[in-house]
Amino acid sequence: MSIKKKLSLIMSVFALTLLSINILLSYFSTRDNLREESEANMMLTAKQIALAVEQSRSVYDYIKRESREGSNQAYIEHTLKMTSPERITQESIRSNNSLLEISGVNPLNKQSSQFLLFGTYEFKSEDLLLMAKRALDSETSFLHDTIINGERVLESFVPIEPYNQEPYVIRIISSYEPISTAISQQLLSQVLISVVLLFIVISASYILAGEVIRPIQDILKKVNQLSSGDFNTRLKIDRNDELGSLALQINTMAESLGRYTMELKQKNEENRSVNEHLESIINGTADAIHVTDAKGKILRVNSAFEDLYGWNVEEIVGSKLDFVPPFKAEEGFEWRSEQELEQGRSFVLAETVRLRKDGAQVNVSISESPIYNEEGQIAAFITISRDMTEHNKMEDLLRRSEKLTTVGRLAAGVAHEIRNPLTTLRGFLQMQQSMKMVNEMHTDIMLSELDRINLIVSEFLILAKPQAVHFEVKDVRFTLGDVISLLDSEAHLHNIEFQVYFSQAPILIHCEENQLKQVFINVLKNAMEAMPSGGMIKLLVEEEDRQAVIRVIDQGEGISKERLKKLGEPFYTNKEKGTGLGLMVSQRIIEVHKGLLEFESELGKGTIVTVTLPKVTAVIKSDDVLTEGA
Repeated sequence: MSIKKKLSLIMSVFALTLLSINILLSYFSTRDNLREESEANMMLTAKQIALAVEQSRSVYDYIKRESREGSNQAYIEHTLKMTSPERITQESIRSNNSLLEISGVNPLNKQSSQFLLFGTYEFKSEDLLLMAKRALDSETSFLHDTIINGERVLESFVPIEPYNQEPYVIRIISSYEPISTAISQQLLSQVLISVVLLFIVISASYILAGEVIRPIQDILKKVNQLSSGDFNTRLKIDRNDELGSLALQINTMAESLGRYTMELKQKNEENRSVNEHLESIINGTADAIHVTDAKGKILRVNSAFEDLYGWNVEEIVGSKLDFVPPFKAEEGFEWRSEQELEQGRSFVLAETVRLRKDGAQVNVSISESPIYNEEGQIAAFITISRDMTEHNKMEDLLRRSEKLTTVGRLAAGVAHEIRNPLTTLRGFLQMQQSMKMVNEMHTDIMLSELDRINLIVSEFLILAKPQAVHFEVKDVRFTLGDVISLLDSEAHLHNIEFQVYFSQAPILIHCEENQLKQVFINVLKNAMEAMPSGGMIKLLVEEEDRQAVIRVIDQGEGISKERLKKLGEPFYTNKEKGTGLGLMVSQRIIEVHKGLLEFESELGKGTIVTVTLPKVTAVIKSDDVLTEGA
């Protein structure tokens, strides 16, 4: 049902209620008025009858006293008959159709033959004497609505106290029909008027309701347009009441919704574009990506993940990924400490080994980052795996290339170093040939020179030929000492002196010795080349915070801050014949050894190169093999 009909119905019901109340009030008012009028008429009639009765009695007594014997008896009887109470009551009933019976009652005489003084007693009532006595005792008349002989009547009792006579009560029975007829006519008139008024009210209320809800209909129409997404139309405001304020607020809301909807569309378009871009990046990247929840279950993988590990989406999504080999069990989902996990830090595992679906091993570099929800809590993790197979091959080639470059640079120094003992050997041999005798002193010197040549050639061959990568526990002091022995002759050629400050206690590290030698050679060669006028290079080997620390301090020209930031970049060099790969390869070697290669330098104050490597706390010697111990 529409609001218009509801308002019209409410107003009509309200009007009907008022008209009904008016009819009821009119009914009771008319009834009471008619009863009061009837009672007044009957009181008047009773008094008239009482007066006539008194007059009749006076006439009767007078005629009776004045009559003599021989008087006209017929005349006397006729006169008494004409003035008797019965005739008066009959005439009164005849003149008033509503009167049914008039009786004179003496309630003090309870016998039926004596309590009726005049009139008739056809409408008999059991309470007649009681009611008459009540009126007589109270000396007030009253009207009684009752049913006698199956007919509804008004029974009134009027007490009469004549002078020098016994008091009595006049009982008048009046028909209720005139009152009923008058009430019915009044009600009919009221109902007809009420119907007309109700029709007028219904019509007026319907019209008025239409006028009242017209602004609401306009507002509803506008709201429907808003709900359908039309925010351009506006309501006309020509009212200053609450509906006008509502229309103004709806216009404001429509304007705001239009603006917000436009912004949402733009943001949605931007989000869609970003999502598509991210999807294309994720699906198009060569790195394997998989997303896991907080419990480690796979939520999503990209195509590169399928190509790298062999699992497809249907097989892996919803399950836990078990691709950590047994010997790398500590690198499972417990990569990080609980503190790092709570702080949501990204974790990068530089290089490790993982298993494919077929059980084959693959060298990968793994990084993991948290994904946060709206509450700022970690909801998932995104893990990126990069296949390092080709990268490792390339790095191996770079190391070999740099090693060959280093060997080439060392060739001149090695040749000069070998030439000196060979000259000594040749001289002693010529001397012994000319003397045709062997001098034991010369023999010891010749053997010593031959051992020196063998050491130099051995170190040179170690650097020159490819070596299998095999990590062992070594004392870094001896490794650096071998490099110093190899470069000592070349340093003397350039008027450079090595000053060694080694720890007295062994400093053991887990390393691939040949690779570390390559790093130390690169660092020392750079230091020597930075000192064209000669000078001193300090070498320190010590233990700091359970770490092996090697420092190379030169007195060279130093490096500017701009160049210092670019050290280690491939092909960055200021040397005429350099490749810029030496420091990059050295840094990579130190990273593989889980260490750090750092540079400190200022122009004109030399350079400090610090190599930090994890120190082995203890070793256990078993069957001539050194193994790492806790």
